[in-house]
Amino acid sequence: MPNAALLAVADDLIDLLWDRDPLEATLTGFRERDALLADLSTSAETAFRERRHALRKRVLDIGNDALSAQERITKSVVLAVLGNMDEYEIAGVDDCTVSDFPVSPSSMLLAYLHMVSLTSESEALAFTERLRAIPHYLEQSLDRLARGRARGLTPVAHLVVNAASQIDKYLGTEADPLLPAAPADAPWAAAWRASAVAVLRDEVRPAFAQYRDALRSDVLPTARDRERVGLCHLPKGAERYQALVHVHTTTRRTAQELHELGRQRVEAVHAEFRALGGRLFGIDDPAALFVHLNDDPDLRWRTRAEIRDAAEVAVRRAEALAPQWFGRLPKEPCAITEVPDLEAEGSAPAYYMGPALDGSRPGTYFQNTWKPEERTSFDLESVAFHEAVPGHHFQISIAQELDDLPLVRRLSMFTAYVEGWGLYSERLADEMGLYSSDLQRLGMLSADAWRAARLVVDTGMHALGWSREQALEYLVGACPIARIDAEAEIDRYIAYPGQALSYMTGRLEIERMRAECARIAGERFDLRTFHDAVLGNGALPLNVFADVMTAWAESLAAS
Repeated sequence: MPNAALLAVADDLIDLLWDRDPLEATLTGFRERDALLADLSTSAETAFRERRHALRKRVLDIGNDALSAQERITKSVVLAVLGNMDEYEIAGVDDCTVSDFPVSPSSMLLAYLHMVSLTSESEALAFTERLRAIPHYLEQSLDRLARGRARGLTPVAHLVVNAASQIDKYLGTEADPLLPAAPADAPWAAAWRASAVAVLRDEVRPAFAQYRDALRSDVLPTARDRERVGLCHLPKGAERYQALVHVHTTTRRTAQELHELGRQRVEAVHAEFRALGGRLFGIDDPAALFVHLNDDPDLRWRTRAEIRDAAEVAVRRAEALAPQWFGRLPKEPCAITEVPDLEAEGSAPAYYMGPALDGSRPGTYFQNTWKPEERTSFDLESVAFHEAVPGHHFQISIAQELDDLPLVRRLSMFTAYVEGWGLYSERLADEMGLYSSDLQRLGMLSADAWRAARLVVDTGMHALGWSREQALEYLVGACPIARIDAEAEIDRYIAYPGQALSYMTGRLEIERMRAECARIAGERFDLRTFHDAVLGNGALPLNVFADVMTAWAESLAAS
């Protein structure tokens, strides 16, 4: 019999997560909170903290002896999610984050609202109510930033400028990009659209304009300059950053340890660059190779359509070969589209958005086609394999389809596991023979060096006090990344401290467990079933992942 007390805690934790972020609930396919946005008030923070502590007490009161092996995993996941929420509160970065990258209120609205699917009149009317909540939400955001300033927590000036410019761009649009499509043949669609357009014109756009003006008049004057972009320049900055290191790596590694690991990994990948660059171009010096890769006009895209078509070919090729390497496959293929222009300028080269559980939106790979002539072409495939197939599309879609697990297991997003799988997928794609050329394999090495360099620059800025320029110069020296992408990436690490540490940390642990499982299981080890075991439990903290995979290998050896 399932443990009813544990299931109740797991369900209540999901309710807590959705109450904290109603828009994420909608995008995940839970529509009960469609009219709401997050409550950013101090009273809400207090209430959420009390609910969190009560849930922890309830789950700790459940003894392990009463639980099955899977239920013990669920208990560990619940405690880890609650612990991450505690650590995030210690970090306090929400009180000083302003950016055009979607981790601050205005940018999240501009990035995600248009993704809401409207399939009924009730959903459309709820969306209108959510639009009406935007002015209050933005006011609360300004209040939160003011509370942060009072405690010495200030954002970074050029990211404030970028956020204000993003709002300018939004306000300059004619057809409002926040308005999602409604079924054209629905009898209510025309009237609803007219009403929503009026709310956007009369309430939402003026609120965004006031928010932008406040960013420039109230927030920008005390913001940090490019020499002081890291959390270490804030009160209790080291403690705040270490909390985020734990959240995003699910390890107790220190910033200094990760910094040194990153440098070591960059050197190791540079050795691979020497071999492959020498074979392809007769250039075995990484610095000279990077100049060639970045400056050769033949290695740039010409049109946006060219980028879009290449991404489509890469993803479909990976889907065709996947059954040879995975026993469990997602039920639906990966959708592919372009990053909307409103967010493209400050966006990553590509990203993935998981499917909605209610089926209203497929898992989608977003390819950035902005300014194609400034984007390198040799690294497209590695990004596609990371973000789409066999990367995040497989990991997230398969997790959502694990109907025998509690929802918190199917939806948990422990960053080191999730991004570790994405980075592991880039190297796995090479084993699968997916790269179309040695040039695209150079893209794989570029991505590898890039993720190793993230360990260096993220810790460099947030723990060691590096300036933005110092971090930027290290990144472009470590890998052949186009400067347009490098600048966007560095700003992302400034706005989202610690997240960049997750990729290489998680990749190395998956690789370590692959070798360990092969050692334990011996001749019974099979890579196809290993991948199914990795993806068959949802995202896990790395310590829990290691225990689960060890038990799997031991059971295989004993069978």
